[in-house]
Amino acid sequence: METVELEVQPRSNGGKSKARQVRRSGKVPAILYGPKRRPTPIAVDAKEFLQKISTIEGSHLIRMRSSAEEVANRVALVKETQYHPVTGAVLHADFYEVDMAEKLHLRVPLHFTGKAAGVALGGILQPVQRDVEVECLPGDIPEFIAVDVTALDIHDAIHVSELQAPEGVRICYDTDTTLVTVLPPTVEEVKVEEAAVAAEGAPAEGAPVAEAAKPEPEKPEKKGGAA
Repeated sequence: METVELEVQPRSNGGKSKARQVRRSGKVPAILYGPKRRPTPIAVDAKEFLQKISTIEGSHLIRMRSSAEEVANRVALVKETQYHPVTGAVLHADFYEVDMAEKLHLRVPLHFTGKAAGVALGGILQPVQRDVEVECLPGDIPEFIAVDVTALDIHDAIHVSELQAPEGVRICYDTDTTLVTVLPPTVEEVKVEEAAVAAEGAPAEGAPVAEAAKPEPEKPEKKGGAA
């Protein structure tokens, strides 16, 4: 996996007012923490964060560049990012420092590849899970796990136990959850319903069909002489 480099600076932890000052300066207030370090307040350039972090999928290792020795060359994962509900601006970020020699538990996105055989017959590909939990070393974190759906017919499914994990990665699960399936076509159901409605209004087989009423012939006008 590619490691993303990010410029960071230590900052003072002064509560909400200090955080607002950091945002006004064009930076994102953040926190760096981990099992072997106490939480360290840091600040990240907002534009760089949006360009390098917000646009990538899945979990990526972040190597921190800094003139401050306490955070320089630290490697971390983005654990949580808070965005403004209206503007979409980054409000805060949590970075979890990792030990490159210790395994992690994290979620990795799934990519469904190929065209399912059932879709060619009118079925609908229905993803049920978009990611799975894995265990691996930080250096082995996959960007995604590919799931080939080509062989799926209508009503077929792929379960988590059928996934092929990359080398060095173990997929974790307690139950054999369905990841993706092919649903039957809904168009056929609509056609069946329309046919049933049409059949209700049609005459039964062998029943006589009423003929259109014919106009009666005009009677000749009687002519009478004067009395």
